[in-house]
Parts: sequence; C-alpha cells; structure tokens
Amino acid sequence: MRWVLLFTAWLAAADGKQPQRPQKTQSDSWFSAVSARSAVASPPHAIVDNPRVRVYRSTADERGSLPHGPAVVVSIDDGDLGKAAWVEDAAAPPGHLEMRGEIVIVQPRGRRPASPPAGSKPGDAPFTGMSFAPVFENDRVTVIRARMEVGAREGFHTHGSDTLVVHLSGGEIEDTADGKTVVNRWKRGDVEFEAFGSSHSARNIGGAVDVVLVALKP
Repeated sequence: MRWVLLFTAWLAAADGKQPQRPQKTQSDSWFSAVSARSAVASPPHAIVDNPRVRVYRSTADERGSLPHGPAVVVSIDDGDLGKAAWVEDAAAPPGHLEMRGEIVIVQPRGRRPASPPAGSKPGDAPFTGMSFAPVFENDRVTVIRARMEVGAREGFHTHGSDTLVVHLSGGEIEDTADGKTVVNRWKRGDVEFEAFGSSHSARNIGGAVDVVLVALKP
C-alpha cells in the first residue's frame, strides 16, 4: 500500500515547498554505493535496514537494550495504539515515552542528497476516502496519523519523500506499479518503506486501515 500522494501534498502546503524531483532510489548510484558499504548483518529485532532508515520492533521495556540513536517510537499496543514520540537515544528511560507493550522504533540514518523541486503536486492524481492528521515534526522527520476508509483509492502518483508506513490495524490493499497489480495483506506492526521517486496507484479492498506515517527529511 502506498500512502504518500496526499501526505506529500500536505507537506508541501505546510512548508511552502514543492515535493522533490522523482528519481530512482535503490538503483541510483548514491543508494547503491551506500548499500554496498552497509552490507552487514542487521541488528537483532531490525525489520527494515537500509542506508536511509533502520526499523526495530520491540517492547517499551526492552527498548533500552537496542542500539538505536535518535528515533521515532510508535506504539502498536492496544492501550496506546498509534501514539508516537521522538527520543534522542536508547538511553532515554521507558517512562519518558509513557508507552507500554509493543512498539516500533524508526531510526533515520544517512541523509539523501537534495534534489531540485518537482514531482507530484496537490491534485495531480485523484484520491477518495483518505484522511491525515499531523502528530509532530522536527528537523529529521514529519509524523502523521493516517486512515484509508473502506473502498478508498489513490490515483497514480510519484512519492516526494522516503516514508515509513507503520500499520496499526492491518488490512488488504491492491497496489499497481510497473504494470503489475498485487494484493498486499498487512498485519498490525508491519512496516513498509516507501522510497522517494517510486510511483504507483492503490485501492483498499478490505476494512478501514489505520497507520502512522514517518516521512524522512533529506
């Protein structure tokens, strides 16, 4: 499932900037070179690990044992579902987050080289049944709570940022990219990495889907 069309439009409206120029991600020279240098085993609990971001799934009590730096922590526990906070490092005490149970930790890593403004703009593709609510923003990330209602659609669009999609509810999303259509079935705690410059369309074919979006700044 791809969420970033309306999210990118929201970011552009918020800071007065256009989304950035689409370009290849994992196949471009910068990403490939950094990937080669990063070709080592992922740490325990890491569920996404690439030059832009490392994502862990853990619990609030165990977070201090993970070797993470500044990061977004998202609760996927029933009591605090969808709550998100910024922590500077793993040493921050569990009580600082006021979270319990299962969590997802999104740690930004290397920065992407800046690109000229361009790409998808507000209104470039039709969408229905999607809503977004800002949570917080700093110099590394913008965090948004998002919902895709039953039958919601995203028209074909190009992503203007590297974005992590943290699933809170799970669901079934039909996704079309590069001429191929697949159905992705997500569970609570699953995390997607939506690469800057990638393009596709999507349709919700199941129940309503709730997520937290973490957009990485260049």
